[in-house]
Amino acid sequence: MFLFFVVEIVGYRKAHLSMFDFVQKRKLIVQIIMVLASLPFLFWGIESYRNSGGNDGLASVAGEKIGRAEFEQALREQQERMRASMGKNYDPAILDTLEARLSVLENLIQQRLLQREATRVGLVVTDTQLAGIIRDIPAFGQDGKFSVKRYEALLRNQGMTPARFEERVRHELVQQQLSEAHQQSGLVTRGAVENIARLSEQQREISVTQILPETFLAQAKVDEAAIKSYYDSHLTEFQLPEQVRVEYLTLSLDELARQAVVSDDEARKYLAEHGSDFGQQEERQASHILISVAANAPEADKTAARNKAEQVLAEAKQSPQNFAALAKQYSQDPGSAAIGGDLGYFGRGMMVKAFEDAAYSMKPDEIRGPVQTDFGFHIIKLAAIRTGKQVKFEEVKNKIEQELKKQKAAKAFSEMAEGFGNLVYEQSDSLKPAADKYKLPLQQSGWVSKKAGESAFFTSPKLLQAIFSEDAIKNKRNTEAVEVMPNTLVAARVSEHRPEAMRPLDTVRAEIKSRIARQQAVEMAVSAGKEKLALLQKSDTKGASELVWSAAKPVTRRQAEGLDAAAIRAVFAADAGKLPAYAGAENPRGGYTLIRISRVTDAAQGATDEAKYKAYAQQLKQVIAQEEFSAYLAEIRKRGDVSYRKESLEKKQP
Repeated sequence: MFLFFVVEIVGYRKAHLSMFDFVQKRKLIVQIIMVLASLPFLFWGIESYRNSGGNDGLASVAGEKIGRAEFEQALREQQERMRASMGKNYDPAILDTLEARLSVLENLIQQRLLQREATRVGLVVTDTQLAGIIRDIPAFGQDGKFSVKRYEALLRNQGMTPARFEERVRHELVQQQLSEAHQQSGLVTRGAVENIARLSEQQREISVTQILPETFLAQAKVDEAAIKSYYDSHLTEFQLPEQVRVEYLTLSLDELARQAVVSDDEARKYLAEHGSDFGQQEERQASHILISVAANAPEADKTAARNKAEQVLAEAKQSPQNFAALAKQYSQDPGSAAIGGDLGYFGRGMMVKAFEDAAYSMKPDEIRGPVQTDFGFHIIKLAAIRTGKQVKFEEVKNKIEQELKKQKAAKAFSEMAEGFGNLVYEQSDSLKPAADKYKLPLQQSGWVSKKAGESAFFTSPKLLQAIFSEDAIKNKRNTEAVEVMPNTLVAARVSEHRPEAMRPLDTVRAEIKSRIARQQAVEMAVSAGKEKLALLQKSDTKGASELVWSAAKPVTRRQAEGLDAAAIRAVFAADAGKLPAYAGAENPRGGYTLIRISRVTDAAQGATDEAKYKAYAQQLKQVIAQEEFSAYLAEIRKRGDVSYRKESLEKKQP
């Protein structure tokens, strides 16, 4: 935790401009670390991967193993990222394929390669840089400022130490430095950028007409043999997964908080005891001169530093008006010396204790010292006191009530959780005893498969595994109390079970017939579209006279105006030397799109405005840099002696 105290001592906010630049130029890094700070599963860090059990080697990088425990953790991280981004559309089976699992392993290999390469070339992240990055993570802030207490509490709640989290962030930053060094090196010529801009800005005026499958549905012919053949070749599509319906209980901190009751007397007492947490906290502005010496330095060095500090103290007291000049001359704090030792305003808890105690016992313009901390000896001058302001009870009543409800809920949850888990286990033939004791509603789910159910709770792999266990299905026992999300326990009991089964052909015959008819109609529409396109391109309008074209509209490669990717590619691949020109493409939704090009407008050479030029140049640089970085990764992979066992990535069935 020394990182943040260092930052406060050196007056980070006002003096360390290089750190500000570091953060501003690396907003992507800050965003990445924000993700690390908001997803609980990520708080186990690199070292926990490597020190965890079950570490049979799946891959090797220069002799260093990537074990199954590390891989499974990375897989869970990817699952959580996808669940967060996809919401209800998330399907856990997405990562069940060998290709998806191999992609996760390849990402781990790349991380290991980049880390080794960063070490080889000597890339480092200083403690000051690391502190600045973490300070900017909103999750660790309170009232717009970084909170050491919140930082420690949030990590502690996730079973994570600050040292381990900081090491994880340091790894991320070093790797980002390495990739940025290559990705920012792409060089482009103005001529190349102008050509890209001219092609991108070229307009083609088009009209379209659609050849739709619905036109051909009546011509589709589907016999019984085709239906049977389709059924036999698509059996997996008609397989009903194993499903269950369950009754379940939910014990959650959030629900307990909503039910908690807080009296006015409790709220007023809390305000009296925690008044400094509300309103304007008293703050003090001070300057300091630091004579640095390490905490573990020999006594002789400490004595010399103290003597130097006392000498400077005497000068400061003799000429207090020259304190800023003395700070510039003597202070060994690189952050504040250049600005006369000014540390700005700070509140309680923002400085190391010895420094804070001294500053908060001084009067304005008083000079005191030497004050010893782990960083050396300080001569302190108090510049000003900003008096705190207490708020009225009514102004903070709701905030206090919410805080007290959380505290009551946390206490109740910790007291109830173990008993709840024990009760559903010990009286495993029913959930009613637990429901009655803890006053929890017994809820009923819809049909749940091994992939997921409709409730967010039934996306938990651990809960699904418990529900579909032999003990739950065959022996009709309660599941254990499973933590499906932080501070939320769910215990379930299977009430109905459907084994995996095939849907009989008779029940899906109409569905199959509709599919085949649609498929035939699509093929006929595509064929008809291609025939009409061939006639149009030969300037032969026979058979195409019935086409109804849409109103003409301009399109560019960047502004497709509703055209799908295949159609816009066809527009700009067409030879527009003679107009009108015609193009066509299969519609991804079925059928065929015919396109008539009636006008071409080229952007004038060199007419690109500076803003657009910069945008195109940046995009071209990114493409070139990405190619260079990919080549660089391939080269360090060769040197990294990478190997892995593909067969070991096959998903193990429970």
